[in-house]
Amino acid sequence: MINFTINGQNVTALKGETILQAARKAGFYIPTMCYLEKTTPCASCRLCVVETDKTDGLILSCQTPPTEGLAVTIESDRLKAERTNIMRLYDVNHPLECGVCDKSGACDLQNKTLEFGVSAQHFSAKDQHRKIEHWGLINYDPSLCILCEKCVHVCNEIIGDDAIELQFGGYKSSVIPKNSETLDCTFCGECIAVCPVGALVSSQFQYSANAWELTKIPATCAHCSAGCSLMYEVRHTSNSLGAKEKIYRVTNDFEHTTLCGAGRFGFDFAIEGSKDEAEFAKVLEAIKNADGLRFSSLITNEEAMILQLLKEKLGLKLYNEEARTYQNFMNAFSSISGKSGFGGSIDALRQSDGIIVIGGRVSSDNPVLRYAMTTAARHNGAKVVYMHPMEDDLLQNVVTQFVKYEVGTEEGVVAMLAKTLLSGSDLSDENQRYFDNLDEGYLCAESNVGDEELARIAKTFVRTKRKTLVIGSDVLTHKRAANIARLCAMIETYSEFSVVVVPTSINTVGVSLICDLDVDNGGGNVIGYNAAGDYTMGSLSDTMFKLPALNQQEGTFVSLNYQVLPTNVAVSFEGYTLNEIASSLGVVAENTIDYTAKLPKEKGFNGMEFDELGNFFSTLGEDNRGYLLENCDVEANGVLDEIDDLPEFNGTVVYRCNPINQFNSYTAQAQQLEKEAVLSGSAQFAAAAKISDGDKIRLEFPQSTQERIFKLDSTLKGTIALVPTYDVGFGGLNEQYRFEKVKIMRVGSES
Repeated sequence: MINFTINGQNVTALKGETILQAARKAGFYIPTMCYLEKTTPCASCRLCVVETDKTDGLILSCQTPPTEGLAVTIESDRLKAERTNIMRLYDVNHPLECGVCDKSGACDLQNKTLEFGVSAQHFSAKDQHRKIEHWGLINYDPSLCILCEKCVHVCNEIIGDDAIELQFGGYKSSVIPKNSETLDCTFCGECIAVCPVGALVSSQFQYSANAWELTKIPATCAHCSAGCSLMYEVRHTSNSLGAKEKIYRVTNDFEHTTLCGAGRFGFDFAIEGSKDEAEFAKVLEAIKNADGLRFSSLITNEEAMILQLLKEKLGLKLYNEEARTYQNFMNAFSSISGKSGFGGSIDALRQSDGIIVIGGRVSSDNPVLRYAMTTAARHNGAKVVYMHPMEDDLLQNVVTQFVKYEVGTEEGVVAMLAKTLLSGSDLSDENQRYFDNLDEGYLCAESNVGDEELARIAKTFVRTKRKTLVIGSDVLTHKRAANIARLCAMIETYSEFSVVVVPTSINTVGVSLICDLDVDNGGGNVIGYNAAGDYTMGSLSDTMFKLPALNQQEGTFVSLNYQVLPTNVAVSFEGYTLNEIASSLGVVAENTIDYTAKLPKEKGFNGMEFDELGNFFSTLGEDNRGYLLENCDVEANGVLDEIDDLPEFNGTVVYRCNPINQFNSYTAQAQQLEKEAVLSGSAQFAAAAKISDGDKIRLEFPQSTQERIFKLDSTLKGTIALVPTYDVGFGGLNEQYRFEKVKIMRVGSES
């Protein structure tokens, strides 16, 4: 701890904190324009200057740590004059009455101009012709840019795209794409979020609404299991049917949170509904006569509880294979760890200095995990080991060791990894014998993971102190998932690693905790809720009975962090809800959120009412959304199984993997998100499959057939191709092992 004073008041700082950080924690205000809490200081605006008793000149508080006994002054005539002149320079040729700009009403430059009383332009410069750039989802107006560099820092340090840079040229300086003619990135839109002025804007939102006309609705993103915080910004619009809410854009608390492109641009999945009594009677009759109900994890906790109560009342079977496989994995994990959940989190990953990822393509499965890994690499110098049958081009900037294993051999790979990481640990005699007796020669030969790679991993993590093991969704559906889970639990229990398990959908975890799920044998007489069935209901376009989408509901989700997160209604729905269906069938509640306080306490829920749940971040970044589930003690009676024979995947193999910013049927219908649902493969794959770029091909899976266009992808290597699932609708592919042998036939060409 370092003790110093600000304006004569005693302040304490942690070692490594800057004067600005300590001042904010102590409640002092120091103005900034370029500072971002989550990146290293940009140090370009100089508004944060302060005086000290140890220096003659002014110093930048954003990058200067205090020393013991230092006296800091943050308000004086000298500082006011300095900051006012800085603002006058910022306002050179910048309109002081700028209501036309999209940022007006939410503009840092506007706010600071008013704060420092700049009512006239004291300086001028010959203006330059500055071409407005149109970069797809993002427009850039260099004439409005103040060169704060926030966008560059967040793109490099947090997202990992490293797609933009500052082109220096004095007054002609501007932001440009890095090593490219146009912007080549994943279009997360975080540069738009952090831009303090109107230089970087959403191309679709531009000139459509003013900030003060929009109502902010706090909610949780519905697209992956990270459960990111966002704001739906809504305004009433008029049409032939009268006033109707419309989501104009999505924003986030960019100081403390980050959104991917799907969260930011994939918001327009609300559905129209009406109260058709005849159809309502039909859905009631269908449920009464059904044997089971199949549903996806695009569902709130409250709806999951309604389905569980309907099961208990009507004797229905409940099918959700995605959540059931996660449920089984975590049950096996808990049988070793003795805890109901795992010990890691996204925040722990962000703070790690040693990371291993196995069994998942996190850059597209769960982009926030990629951002956390990028942050760890940039800020902590984290060593990152990525273990997978395929390299991931988007992780090349952070991965320090790539370990390629053969498809299907995850059980053997995790066993060898566990033995490597647990060397010297205090294991029981039984567990020590288990690892001593592993046939490493066989496992290395079949998995293609060599002793030298494992030795390098062991050496890498000797000196790391905050270690995280990320288990991707590939292994959740592996036929040996239970034993893989027990091996992963051994690593968390007996080493310094904390584990993060990555489920697929927004509420896979919640469903696995709330519902008693049955094995889905694909039988008939089943109701589908956003899933396949003889009679279907839900918020997807091809359902028979319409129910509200997840941006039209109040309720909660459980994220991969085991955090209960609230979401709110952004767009109204005029039709029926699942709660109204259930009430007519004898499971009665006035409102869906009446079930929030009734979520099962034995699973870690705490009984809070929905309206008691917070949904915001504090000014210092404390997460006040919902609450964390209690990590309960459970009986640890699990035993490791012998490693099964490792399978071989020969011939043409595809990997079910969605493109960036696509996750499900919601993102599939979003207007702004790219929808190239093609089979992507390398030249090596094309040669093995005897197909060419642009060919129309037929993929014959064991239980289905698809026709797609084949596209060569120069970033891919090897003989495995990527096939998307987001456009399949009711396909229900999230419960299958993601690699599969297929028969490929050429049926034509794109031309």
